[in-house]
Amino acid sequence: MQTAGIFSKRKNPDAVELAARVAAWLEEKGVGVVFEENLARELNCEGRPEAEIPSLVDMIIVLGGDGTLISVARAIGGFGTPILGVNLGSLGFLTEITRQELFDVLEQVLQERYTVSDRLMLEAVINRNDNVVNKYPVLNDVVINKGALARIIDMEVHVNDSYLTTFKADGLIISSPTGSTAYNMAAGGPIIYPGTDCFVITPICPHMLTNRPMIVPADSAIRIEVKFKDEDVVLTADGQVGMPLKGGDVVEVHRSTNRTRLILSPDKEYCEVLRAKLHWGER
Repeated sequence: MQTAGIFSKRKNPDAVELAARVAAWLEEKGVGVVFEENLARELNCEGRPEAEIPSLVDMIIVLGGDGTLISVARAIGGFGTPILGVNLGSLGFLTEITRQELFDVLEQVLQERYTVSDRLMLEAVINRNDNVVNKYPVLNDVVINKGALARIIDMEVHVNDSYLTTFKADGLIISSPTGSTAYNMAAGGPIIYPGTDCFVITPICPHMLTNRPMIVPADSAIRIEVKFKDEDVVLTADGQVGMPLKGGDVVEVHRSTNRTRLILSPDKEYCEVLRAKLHWGER
């Protein structure tokens, strides 16, 4: 391990202070450090744009919560640089390493005693009048959702060119295994074990009680035609970026060629994380 990149949650004084400590610790161990430019500005030092960092480093350290890690993953997914997520937030399914264990874990990483979890990513393509108007890389989920005053949306869904159904619902979630513990779970979808080669289609508050989430193979191509007029409907990717949709737009979701590689805590297993975060077994 020769060089590490450091990203942090913006406008978080704790993250900035910890970034300085981590950088000093790494440099003492002979590891070079590259700061993301916004973090570098907070530290009054030189940084690099986030798009450049993956090609310059052997590992990326993200200080923040799951949202910060997801944002970084979308930006660097094509490089495959392993990410060490440090939880400074409240939940932390992805940033499972705590502040208290950070330096012990870093010591093991420098000794190459660590495991990487390879996570499937999705790509959402929005077509309007047979033209591609936007594309989004996705780690967690693609969501089509109505605005506060919109009516139920009709969404005609095909899986691999085979007509599935027309969902009449408040929206639709296409989730990766990584995102299955996010909006998908809140909408009644299943939790999918990381590394499982599939994703899940979950309607949000469907009009038909017989509509249920459906797990499909990861090589499936999902095609969604949204049918509405003069309604407020939005597509979001990972709950962070997106665009308004128009009636007749076609959304295509498929597996991305990019992957996200997460460095796992050596002291936790996924089932342990689930029990802790979801409070299973507590009374």
